[in-house]
Amino acid sequence: MAAVEIRDLGKRFGSVEAVKSLSFDVEAGRVTGFLGPNGAGKSTTLRALLGLVRPTAGTATFDGRAYEDLDRPSSRVGAVLEDTAFHPGRTARNHLRVLATTGEHPSGRVDEVLDAVGLTAAADRRVKGYSMGMRQRLGIAGALLGDPEVLILDEPTNGLDPPGITWMRGLLRRQAAAGRAVLISSHLLAEVAQSVDDVVVIANGGLRGQGTLEHVLGGAGGAPATEVHAKDPGALTRALEQRGYSVRSEGERLIVLGATTEEVGTIAAEEQVTVLGLAPQARSLEAAFFDLTGGEA
Repeated sequence: MAAVEIRDLGKRFGSVEAVKSLSFDVEAGRVTGFLGPNGAGKSTTLRALLGLVRPTAGTATFDGRAYEDLDRPSSRVGAVLEDTAFHPGRTARNHLRVLATTGEHPSGRVDEVLDAVGLTAAADRRVKGYSMGMRQRLGIAGALLGDPEVLILDEPTNGLDPPGITWMRGLLRRQAAAGRAVLISSHLLAEVAQSVDDVVVIANGGLRGQGTLEHVLGGAGGAPATEVHAKDPGALTRALEQRGYSVRSEGERLIVLGATTEEVGTIAAEEQVTVLGLAPQARSLEAAFFDLTGGEA
């Protein structure tokens, strides 16, 4: 069973369908990037997962249990949403002490997480004097207090300088190496490519791609992509998708993500589909993303 399971999730706000029959998993020991343009439904999905909004349809669970049904949920799930707020008059240490008391966590965890996020020297400063990057680190410290099995971060590099982004990348990898399931929502595609194992891409509330980074965003970061012109593109598309490849149609051409020309040619021959043209396609991460999301901004 996956650490996080989204099954046929739907959420409607009046006439607006923010999330449409969305399904994906987040596995323990891996970093999963949750990607999509602004308004794609990422924040709504995370809020449904954390019990902050009630789904119109489907489920969002942790090991099969809804967030509100978890015992001591902050010991199972740590989360930082983009609009996380802090009392400006409290110090970072006192903020974390309150969270530790509320979550029934050992008081010694406060100093441990302050050290883990690099805030020990600023722990007794009031939060109102913190930079955006320091606030981001404090939010992550709070998420780590309960030593959770699942870590959910919404735009985790917001406000971080280049050294901070490097630190964040290392933190994500260490959390996954410790066996935790890590889900990060982001629009910073180049940064995600250096941090994640798997990606889930959504647009307009619906799923556009999921799997390993190389498979879903083929052609980015050295992963292959192939452009093919076939006499029967429908038959070739079905054959490729049955073998796990993502295929995008661009007029008369097919773009096959994560496949070499040799792999596409072999499959076409097996299916007796005539190929009229076949060539490797080098694509940037952004181009791959736009292919999946239909070029939505």
